[in-house]
Amino acid sequence: MQVVCLDLEGVLIPEIWIAFSQRTGIAEFSRTTRDEPDYDKLMRWRLDLLRRHGLKLADIQAVIGDLAPLDGAKDFLDDLRARYQVIILSDTFYEFADPLMRQLGRPTLFCHRLVIDADGFVADYRLRQSDQKRHAVQALQELNFRVIAAGDSYNDTAMLAAADAGFLIHPPANVVAQFPQFPVTTSYAELKAAIDGAAARLS
Repeated sequence: MQVVCLDLEGVLIPEIWIAFSQRTGIAEFSRTTRDEPDYDKLMRWRLDLLRRHGLKLADIQAVIGDLAPLDGAKDFLDDLRARYQVIILSDTFYEFADPLMRQLGRPTLFCHRLVIDADGFVADYRLRQSDQKRHAVQALQELNFRVIAAGDSYNDTAMLAAADAGFLIHPPANVVAQFPQFPVTTSYAELKAAIDGAAARLS
């Protein structure tokens, strides 16, 4: 019995903060988990940047509302879900993800929540669980599932290491250089073949 666990941003949907950076013209927002391995440091920096520029949750949601899944993502995900149980493990927030989850057919998503103040600013964030991707993989394994995982960033590497098989998909060069143990795929077709191959080995 196998479960496929996928990252969300950069794998199935665009990087939300990069899209927000492009819309606002504020280059600093383009920094993501592909650049910064310390998630708390990255989020604290983002919250401060939002406040300094007077930007609220509604401003971010307006950008997200115009986004669509990456080309081919819906078909790729539909194919996986027809043959495997699939869980999306993401360090995004439920307050961000809903419009894109609708477009992807409402896959199961484990992520985090934002704390919004009375004026609509993002005041803080609440992790569902620290290191939640790795913990989710380990919990599934304790339920006697074999886990195949795929992601693209620093914050996916613990998930990939814990999984029975882990793959990178179109990762940045810095992640590839630091984590050469994870096979690299560059398209949904390659990732699909890698997942199917791993599933056959693990069955």
